[in-house]
Amino acid sequence: MKLKEDLNPMLLLLFHLMVWIYTTITFLPLYLLSWVSRRHGDVYGSEEERAKRPKAYSVLGRPEGPYRAMSATKRLVMTLHSGVDTLDKMFQYAVTRFPHRDCLGTRMVISEEDERQSNGKVFKKVILGEYSWLSYKEVLTVATQLGSGLTSLGQLPKTNIAIFCETRAEWMIAALACFTYNFPLVTLYSTLGGLAIAHGLNETQVTHIITSRELLETRLKAILAEVPRLQHIIVVDNTATTWSGYPRGISIHSMAAVQNLGTRTGNGTHEQKRPLPSDIAVIMYTSGSTGVPKGVMISHSNIIAGITGMAERVPKLGEEDTYIGYLPLAHVLELSSELVCISYGCRIGYSSPQTLSDQSTKIKKGSKGDISVLQPTLMTVVPEIMDRIYKNVMTKVEEMNYVQRTVFILAYKYKLEQLAKGYSTPLCDRLVFRQVRSLLGGRTRFVFSGGAPLSAATQRFMNVCMCCPVVQGYGLTETSGAGTICEQWDYSTGRVGGPLACCEIKLKPWVEGGYQSTDKPHPRGEIIIGGPSITMGYYKSEAKKQEDFFVDENGQRWFCTGDIGEFHEDGCLKVIDRKKDLVKLQAGEYISPGKVEAVLKNCPLIDNICIYANSDENYVISFVVPNQKQLVALAGQYSIRGSWEELCNSEAMEELVLKVITEAALTAQLERFEIPRKICLSPDPWTPETGLVTAAFKLKRKELKTHYKDDIERMYGGK
Repeated sequence: MKLKEDLNPMLLLLFHLMVWIYTTITFLPLYLLSWVSRRHGDVYGSEEERAKRPKAYSVLGRPEGPYRAMSATKRLVMTLHSGVDTLDKMFQYAVTRFPHRDCLGTRMVISEEDERQSNGKVFKKVILGEYSWLSYKEVLTVATQLGSGLTSLGQLPKTNIAIFCETRAEWMIAALACFTYNFPLVTLYSTLGGLAIAHGLNETQVTHIITSRELLETRLKAILAEVPRLQHIIVVDNTATTWSGYPRGISIHSMAAVQNLGTRTGNGTHEQKRPLPSDIAVIMYTSGSTGVPKGVMISHSNIIAGITGMAERVPKLGEEDTYIGYLPLAHVLELSSELVCISYGCRIGYSSPQTLSDQSTKIKKGSKGDISVLQPTLMTVVPEIMDRIYKNVMTKVEEMNYVQRTVFILAYKYKLEQLAKGYSTPLCDRLVFRQVRSLLGGRTRFVFSGGAPLSAATQRFMNVCMCCPVVQGYGLTETSGAGTICEQWDYSTGRVGGPLACCEIKLKPWVEGGYQSTDKPHPRGEIIIGGPSITMGYYKSEAKKQEDFFVDENGQRWFCTGDIGEFHEDGCLKVIDRKKDLVKLQAGEYISPGKVEAVLKNCPLIDNICIYANSDENYVISFVVPNQKQLVALAGQYSIRGSWEELCNSEAMEELVLKVITEAALTAQLERFEIPRKICLSPDPWTPETGLVTAAFKLKRKELKTHYKDDIERMYGGK
């Protein structure tokens, strides 16, 4: 017995010695290789030096701005190439330069089957083949035929046409056809409710709509009686089917049939009425997170200016790049990103959230998700997806054995330190982070995050483990998606970069909220964006809704965002608050739900969270979608048993989760009044299909309030 007691410390010491030797052998060459990899430098200086350079300057030298990009000292940019001032010219220019380059790609479905889960639910699983591609020249031919066919069906130039469809190659083909024939394109999210869809179609008075068979049968068919002007429905799917039970006077056509109709007209095309830069290209309906969606009128010149500014921030963008498209094309973030890629000859392979990765819900176990097959070099993401990857990887790290976990943590800290110095870590990337990097296909060189704030922890993790820049940006539908984007070598967190070359930004004091341009250490105020990318306003909207737009004495158009920002010394913007989101508690403290949510979403136990505050109360509450694996493990620690629904409805589990959330909030240095005092656990995730989040996964607070009305009354003591 005594011998065993003596051996245990010796074995433990030997084990730690082996870990130390392994770590030293592994990381000594990493330090040396990293040092060499950056000491060679280049004509622009090291990344550390470039990161410290000013990103923007105040035109008038005032702390409130306006601030411009250093590359826009003389004037704001408006076009990518000389004379290319409309979207049809942009695509023609790309076809001229890259006629035989792959343009749009789609994976074919090899097989499809139903899979029954243990809880009785049935999920469709698919096995997909390789990507098949249309070249730039082929896309132009198809788009021209489609535009001509639509003309034969009575669609007129400068007359609105709607698209209500999931993200796919046919969406972009239809858009290019509309841009070419000067049909203003009305975009509607595929996740909008029936009333919102009918509102958009009636307000824009469309007679033609492009949709998919699934959306026609499950969403559109139910509201056709409420859209009396609609005459023609073009279905992008080319599978044969019969159409019955539709109102009289509505004709349904396949996209292929409309293209064939276009080829039979004269010499193959109707005469094209080319758009002017000032003509409306898109009427983009918002996701309706704060009520009835509004249609934002975006001109050709607006979009051209916006994508010109965005393209400047993507390093070495060109025809060797592959982009994966899976976010809603009805959102300005995805549409702008894809148009940037097309303008530079990149190829775009299409995907969906259900088939994106090997573990996605529709991918049959053992087969490949889209990102593994496509291996993109460029990708646009929303923070929700980044947060999921971060939590999944960190959960796997916790499950590693001691040696593996120690090596990963050491490598992570080491690389974080090297990035801050402007060094790369090629050997470390290959030996430690290669498997994590493969989650995005293994070849990604630039990831752009937009649509909502990305937490500092998630951004640091992605920059380290994905072995490529993961940069944040800021823009709105009303600014054509343009605003700011971080530079690739800026590894700071929490900031959204300097102004793009197509716009300028100034800060407007907000006295009520306590934000002034004289604030120290940084000037603060409402973010106001101006320039050629500012859109034409809201479609058929009364004057009150147009108050956020104004034109200055020089004829430049501006938009008041409602977001609160601060400019740092190097010209980078940080979004710190939202005017409309602030809630004043009974005791006078201001709560920013978005700020608290961004902090607490880093907690591994939380998949999603909504903070709710009532001005008549002195504390905040929250609704939480817990991480199933983490919650079940927590319940096991305290011997609490039950089904998933029973655990989420358990008061004991609510108390345990609240304790974890409180600890995370205190660690993140939230104020006491910002920490939820009561919570409600939701067994069901919030998806766009549930109507509780937008297509970009932003919370729909009004709908959440209605959905959890009874729980709000319970948590506020029945008041």
